[in-house]
Amino acid sequence: MAMANRNLKQVRIVRNVIPNKSGSDMVSPPQQQMVTPGKGMKRSLDVSEGDPSLMPPKMDEREEERGVTIDIKSFLKPGEKSYTQRCRLFVGNLPTDIIEEEFKKLFDKYGEPSEVFINRDRGFGFIRLESRTLAEIAKAELDGLVMKSRPLRIRFATHGAALTVKNLSPVISNELLEEAFSMFGPVERAVVIVDDRGRATGKGFVEFAAKPPARKALERCSEGAFLLTTTPRPVIVEPMEQFDDEDGLPEKFMQKTQQYLKEKRNPHGLLSLESI
Repeated sequence: MAMANRNLKQVRIVRNVIPNKSGSDMVSPPQQQMVTPGKGMKRSLDVSEGDPSLMPPKMDEREEERGVTIDIKSFLKPGEKSYTQRCRLFVGNLPTDIIEEEFKKLFDKYGEPSEVFINRDRGFGFIRLESRTLAEIAKAELDGLVMKSRPLRIRFATHGAALTVKNLSPVISNELLEEAFSMFGPVERAVVIVDDRGRATGKGFVEFAAKPPARKALERCSEGAFLLTTTPRPVIVEPMEQFDDEDGLPEKFMQKTQQYLKEKRNPHGLLSLESI
C-alpha cells in the first residue's frame, strides 16, 4: 500500500483548459502519460541509453514541475456509473471550525463532488466523487494529512444500501442479477462472486442507489420466495455485513491510553503454559 501511495503522488490530476480562437475555454483531450526517472526511480528502458532517436523528447524545467497531466474523465471505467455510493468517502478528525469551502478545497483536484456534508460538532464529514478510482486516489493522498494540527482520517463510507444474495443458480450472471433486483429500485452494482477459477459460488451482492429500495427488496425476499430462474430455487437475501478490511487499524491511529502503554511494554513476550 505504501508503494501505491508513492506512485499515486507522482501523478498530478488537473483540469487542463486551453483558450481557443473565439476566446472561450476548451478542455484539452487526455495527454499521453510520461514519467521521467527521478531520485530512487529505476530506469525501465536501458536500450535508449546513447541512442538519441530512442530518447523521449526533453522537457524544460517548467514542464517537469507540472508533472503528468491526466484528464479526470479517464478515471471512469467503461460502463461504470458515476457518483455511486462506492465513491463516497468518510473524512474524520476534522477541525471543528472548518467551513464547507475549506472542506471542498481539499478535494478540488479530484473533480466536482455531488455530495458534501460536514458535522462540525463531531468533527467528521462525507464527500462523494465522480468515480471509485478518483476516490481511491484522494483517500491515498489525503489520509493522515495534518490540517490545523489534526491528522485527517479518510475511509470509504459504509454502503447502507447493500444486500448479500445467496443460493444463486450457476446460470445467474452479474447482468441478470442486476436486472432482477431493479424491480425494487435503481441498482448501482450487482456482482456474482466467483472462485479463483472463475466459477460461480452461489453468492453475490447487490448495491442499491438508496436505502428504501434495499429495504423493500429485503422485506419482499424475507416474506416470500423470490425466483430468478424457472427452477424453484428461491434466493436468500440478507443485509451486507461490512468491515474495513482495506486498512485495518494502523499504529498511527491507536489511542495512546494507559492500558495501551502498559500492554506495549513487552509486546512480544511469551508465557509458557507451565508459568500460567
